[in-house]
Amino acid sequence: MTTAPPEPAAPVAEETGVAAAAVEELAVEELAAPVEPQVEVYGIRHHGPGSARSLLAALEAFRPDVVLIEGPADADPLLHFAAAAGTVPPVALLAYAADDPAVSAFWPFAVFSPEWQALRWALAADVEVGMCDLPAAQVLAPPKPDLFDTADEDEPDGGRVDEGAGPGAADEPEPAEGVVAAEPVDPDAPLDPRRWARVDPLRALAEAAGYDDPERWWDDVVESRLDGSSPFPLLTEAMAELRRDPGRPAGRDALREERREAHMRQTIRAAVKRGRRRVAVVCGAWHAPALTWPLPPAVADTRVLRGAPKRKVTLTWVPWTHGHLASTSGYGAGIASPGWYEHLWTAPDAPVVRWLTKVARTLRAHDLVVSSAHVIEAVRLAETLAALRLRPLAGLAEVQEATRAVLCDGDDRAARMVTADLVVGEALGAVDPSVPMVPLEADLVATCRRLRVRREPKARVLDLDLRRRIDQERSQLFHRLRLLGIDWVTPAESGVQSQGTFRETWSATWRPALAVALVRAAVWGTTVESAATARVQDRLAGGSLVELTRTVEHCLLAGLPDALQRLLEVLADRAALDADVVHLMEALPPLARAQRYGDVRGTDTRALRQVAEVLVLRICAGLPQAVGGLDDDSAATLRGLVDQVGSAVGLLAEATEPAEDAPVPAGSGLRERWFAALAAVVDRRDVHGLLVGRTVRLLVDADRIDDAPARVERALSHGVDAAAKAAWVEGFFSDGALLLLHDTQLRDLLDGWVTTLDEREFTDLLPLVRRTFGTFTPAERRALAGRLAARGGEPAAVEPVDLDDELARAALGTVDLILGGSR
Repeated sequence: MTTAPPEPAAPVAEETGVAAAAVEELAVEELAAPVEPQVEVYGIRHHGPGSARSLLAALEAFRPDVVLIEGPADADPLLHFAAAAGTVPPVALLAYAADDPAVSAFWPFAVFSPEWQALRWALAADVEVGMCDLPAAQVLAPPKPDLFDTADEDEPDGGRVDEGAGPGAADEPEPAEGVVAAEPVDPDAPLDPRRWARVDPLRALAEAAGYDDPERWWDDVVESRLDGSSPFPLLTEAMAELRRDPGRPAGRDALREERREAHMRQTIRAAVKRGRRRVAVVCGAWHAPALTWPLPPAVADTRVLRGAPKRKVTLTWVPWTHGHLASTSGYGAGIASPGWYEHLWTAPDAPVVRWLTKVARTLRAHDLVVSSAHVIEAVRLAETLAALRLRPLAGLAEVQEATRAVLCDGDDRAARMVTADLVVGEALGAVDPSVPMVPLEADLVATCRRLRVRREPKARVLDLDLRRRIDQERSQLFHRLRLLGIDWVTPAESGVQSQGTFRETWSATWRPALAVALVRAAVWGTTVESAATARVQDRLAGGSLVELTRTVEHCLLAGLPDALQRLLEVLADRAALDADVVHLMEALPPLARAQRYGDVRGTDTRALRQVAEVLVLRICAGLPQAVGGLDDDSAATLRGLVDQVGSAVGLLAEATEPAEDAPVPAGSGLRERWFAALAAVVDRRDVHGLLVGRTVRLLVDADRIDDAPARVERALSHGVDAAAKAAWVEGFFSDGALLLLHDTQLRDLLDGWVTTLDEREFTDLLPLVRRTFGTFTPAERRALAGRLAARGGEPAAVEPVDLDDELARAALGTVDLILGGSR
């Protein structure tokens, strides 16, 4: 059987080859065609746990190639430190001008800040991450004076949070000086929300939703969301509507906002140009519509950014606190409840139950009785209030009301305590040791670690026993910091009663702004000791005599022997040239105290005592000429200096005068010289009564005169002006309750003088006399009133009168208070 030959296959093969070539060519063309980038903009509110939770879910779903975060663009080299083991939020990026560290700005982050969570997500996922806002070099640059002719010129921010850069008030623009609105805006007026959206966009959206509280609206819509669903598209749409404001602002702040958004858009374009096709942008919700893809042509943004002033700056990470995230601290993007927001972030399951349990624990720590039944009832009340108010979850308002009503039994003081401890809180963050810092701060951190001194945001009282070596070194550190102007640790009152010189009490409270103070002090040296020494030497040129003596005291307590030696040389020369007795009297007490504290520290103070003795001799020689013809204010000032010099002479004499049984030439001791100078004043008629009374009293206390009753009687005799008598009494009897208690003659003289005053004189002199007796303790006043009441003898010729006890009760109560409650 013959089979017909098959049809030729060549045309089929040809056709198949052509089709394959066409498919291949089409694939090459598709690969060569540019792929449209996907840019997702997430408009968040800074420091919001709901925003952070929704943002993480959105990033996981989008899986971007690069994450751009609102923050200073020149901080990119520092971002990897956010993943370091020792970095614990709250922390902040600190930028300061290299030529003037006081010009600085902070960009703070909490653990619940969306920017922080986006940064940590990108670092953990090994995704490119960077900041997209204006560089700190432009934020801290001084503005050009010829840009705007306005009455109020903006100055660079110094030592405070920059409210418009990084995590600041970007999503909630605040009115600022230099911004001129198209029409006056009244936030309380029921106007079109777009007219005042730039002042408070959240309030505009809240009122549109029927809320009277923007914080409550935001909490319901965003922060209380526990499902992680994305609110960002709707927020961007709402902000786009609000930005359609017919009145555009003008001025320097408006230009800065334009530059910020222009720089963000340029950063997005740069990422796309580098080949990134999935770009995630995390910014304040207000800026989101301006960054949505596709972007407008870059020509306008280039023109806005051209010519922007710049400044050389340094950036680093520093610890931050919850207290400085709070709006009450003055932070522009502050929140009312950092502690509550952290709780929402760290305890998403059963947040109300866990929160009220923490409240109960806090109240118990303050010795308030709170049971488990209280907590259960408070949880029920908070959830019931939320249901009645149609809220998805009990918020801060509900838990605070439940806390006050159930756990605090309506006590507002206990509720305020909860607010301070929990709602705001004082958590202090930490930065990893590998973070670059100035050498001075590195030395301080190492020294604090060695001396076991912790930096804490809450005030902590430190009682030091200078007989212990470690406490001596702590004291020296604290005094060195005070010389540098770093007031982290300040002197405080001790609750322990002690007269010894071996005890010091300090109060330590760490604040983030101290990081700037450390940077400013770093110009003096690389260690705390070298910087304090250089700071003392710098004061030698322009310091007055009083300032130098006070510096001597601080220098001795700070343990700076090299600086002290040079300081004493300059002080001796300055004291020899200063002829003002008042200056000499002001300069002596710090030297005496320094010598006293030098003894307990084992410091050689012989050179210091020599300067002090010279000052005493010059004061004694010039005092008689300095006390004549003074008015009331000058006499009061000199009276205080006389007391201080007397105490200082006593301290110096204890160390300089020989033993009592040693032969001493008459008048050779410091005490003798001082009392001789006082004795030359007491009988002069041109000296103010306040000073005469005081010098008589000092000589009586020192057993240098024995005619005190006669002098008191002469000072209170007829013919002396009543005001002069009162001044004399104030000088003599201030702090002199023991004299009146144990010297009957003096007490009778004073009582007789008071009873002889007529109504006008008594009214005029009562404030002066009360000021005198106000220096007595309540116990001394009670004892004195008892002596007067128990005085023997009947009053002379007092006619009996009928008293109305009801009318006299108020007057008698006042007298009882004056006399210290003796009745």
